[in-house]
Amino acid sequence: MPVRKVMLALAACAGLAACGDTLGEQAVGGAAIGAGTAVVTGNGALAGAAIGAAGNVAYCQLNPGRCN
Repeated sequence: MPVRKVMLALAACAGLAACGDTLGEQAVGGAAIGAGTAVVTGNGALAGAAIGAAGNVAYCQLNPGRCN
């Protein structure tokens, strides 16, 4: 994988730190970042959105003080 794609993926992962205040905001934010990362890295946007949403919600629910 080219360095540019790795850097973009890491930047997108860093964006997951901005979770959102509600469960819906967490899911939408994660889905947007996941889909964008998937498109940039040449993968399926729908799968990326699902993985991003699940990952962001899981992180925010397990670490409630770190996301807001």
